Amino acid sequence: QHDEAWLIFMDMVNNAIPTFQMKAEALHYFPMWRTWFGLNGLCKLPWNDVEPADNAQTPEPSKVPGHVQNYVEYQNAMTGWNVTKEDLILQSERCYNWQRAMNVWMGRGQRKDDWIPFRAMGPVTEMEYLSRKDRYDKALVEKQGLAQKDVDKITTQEKLKILYEFRWNQYEKLTDAVYYRRGWTPNGVPSPQKMKQLGFTDKKMLKMLQDKITADEKNGLNVWGGVYSKDEHPPSSDKHYWEKW
Repeated sequence: QHDEAWLIFMDMVNNAIPTFQMKAEALHYFPMWRTWFGLNGLCKLPWNDVEPADNAQTPEPSKVPGHVQNYVEYQNAMTGWNVTKEDLILQSERCYNWQRAMNVWMGRGQRKDDWIPFRAMGPVTEMEYLSRKDRYDKALVEKQGLAQKDVDKITTQEKLKILYEFRWNQYEKLTDAVYYRRGWTPNGVPSPQKMKQLGFTDKKMLKMLQDKITADEKNGLNVWGGVYSKDEHPPSSDKHYWEKW
């Protein structure tokens, strides 16, 4: 998501979005906001590479709200409209969901299409693991709660398997949270209800999405992908939450 949401520093360094719900909110707002620049033929860099002097004192400095308001005023001045900062996000959300609907129409735009390769979850090989053994062993202890003595006993291949399965499940849980936030089904399909909420009325498109959701239901695809412990919960217990958008 480099183009849509550059969140590495916010997430990995500052730990500013520790929960899946917070990550999903960031993966809603920032892709929508960055998409807005593309829709208007503007460069993103003046937005966040040059920050106002008081930006750090704002409630959400990562959004650079002072500059966001500048873009609101620019668009209103150029068009004669009376949009708000929420309207700018809505403009992008319409485009984003329309693109997703077209992907579904072409046989894509589903959970399986949002999967990332094993390499992106890494480490992949034993040599790679051993090159940063202390880092990965530490992750097994701190992230997964294994005892150090148990980590020391298992083979590198076993460590690879445990670490991959953990990261795979983390990615599935994040996907669950993101789909829920966007008003998509657990299989990543925008619901007709969500599309109507965004102002789309094309009957063929709405029927196509509903037909896909119905087929997914029959094929058992409208289920959460993450494996949740007894202390965790998926984004919603409502099996048809998307119908209520």
